[in-house]
Amino acid sequence: MTPSANRGLSRRAFVRTAVAIGGAPALDACIERWGAPDAARPPDGGQSLPERQFAWDESVATDEAGNHLGPRHRVLLYLDYAREGEPTDADRERTEAALGSLERAYEWSNDGLLFTVSYSPAYFERFGADLPESVELPEPEALSSFEDPALDRPDAVVHLASDHGEAVLAAEEALMGDRESLGDVEMQASLADAFERVDRRTGFIGDGLPAENQDVAGIPDSEPVPEDAPLYMGFKSGFRKNQASEDRVAIESGPFADGTTQQISQIRLRLDDWYGEQDHDERVGEMFCPFHAEEGLVEETGEELGDSSRVEECPEDLDATAREHGRIGHAQKNATVREDGSPIILRRDFNSTDGDEAGVHFLSLQRSIADFVKTREAMNGTEQTRNLEIRQRVNNGILEYTFVKRRGNYLLPPRSRRALPTPRSG
Repeated sequence: MTPSANRGLSRRAFVRTAVAIGGAPALDACIERWGAPDAARPPDGGQSLPERQFAWDESVATDEAGNHLGPRHRVLLYLDYAREGEPTDADRERTEAALGSLERAYEWSNDGLLFTVSYSPAYFERFGADLPESVELPEPEALSSFEDPALDRPDAVVHLASDHGEAVLAAEEALMGDRESLGDVEMQASLADAFERVDRRTGFIGDGLPAENQDVAGIPDSEPVPEDAPLYMGFKSGFRKNQASEDRVAIESGPFADGTTQQISQIRLRLDDWYGEQDHDERVGEMFCPFHAEEGLVEETGEELGDSSRVEECPEDLDATAREHGRIGHAQKNATVREDGSPIILRRDFNSTDGDEAGVHFLSLQRSIADFVKTREAMNGTEQTRNLEIRQRVNNGILEYTFVKRRGNYLLPPRSRRALPTPRSG
């Protein structure tokens, strides 16, 4: 179904559907209904862009509590370099020209367009040289005894994000050589000159979007997702005090200083039991911790928590929580790997209906992939299974409802080295 086939959709749902479908017909359907994308353009004097590609926090909207709100519409483009061996200087120039064209067309903000380009371990293998010691980028792997994800090894991933789905679609079309201009900005080149697209994944985040898009596999037919929830599981996430800072996740030295590492897991959700067998307090206990449920800290989606999930108020002794309540919380487990009281990964995940099933693209940024591994191992709660009521996937946070399908690791270089970088210089 093309978006134009259903005139009963709200604009938000229509655009979300168009982004999921992709391609020129989807973009044309949006333009036919509402005109050209109304995303913000750069100021007349141009824009000064940060060296950190992932420096989004100063450029996105915030809620009343100061939490950063991720752009509503997302596309992940999985790309392979189109030639054998090391990239050519001509391909580097074309890649940089294509990315620079986007920056001339759209303001660097959620109201314009934010994007990053990252590279996998497989990409760097072509050089026959190791990455510098300041970069830790292992191959992706399964991180628990109960998962068996397919391992993503594309050469590169482009992450496009905007509150305007039409802008994401137009940027994708232009990058892949199917659109010659964006507004009055002519594309100087396209990524199609150097890359082949091998996969495309999409998603969304924001109040109301999950509820408008819950008619998919993995969610009960009763449409239980709260109308104002920003994510399928019904609760707010990304509290400012529960996120690593951009400084904390930045690589500090070497040729990739001001870059970071990126991990992307594609997760399938099965929420029939989440909504069908658990009441609100039980969901609170498993998402946050039983203390939150006992004290009534989360009334609906968690807006009342402000800028913190208040996970620091959960008991640190997971075994004691398990003995007393017969369950332990997801956030409670992850809090055990904080350093100096602060988180070590920066989450920029979002929901998805790829494959017509409810899912999450769990995208995290961290200085080292080891920080993500440490966080995932804490989430597994394996040691707590010595308590009789805690099983590996039951009463153990949200593991019962999440299934990792795919995982990939990437290096996200600084802006000045984003175009087909070498391991050491240039």
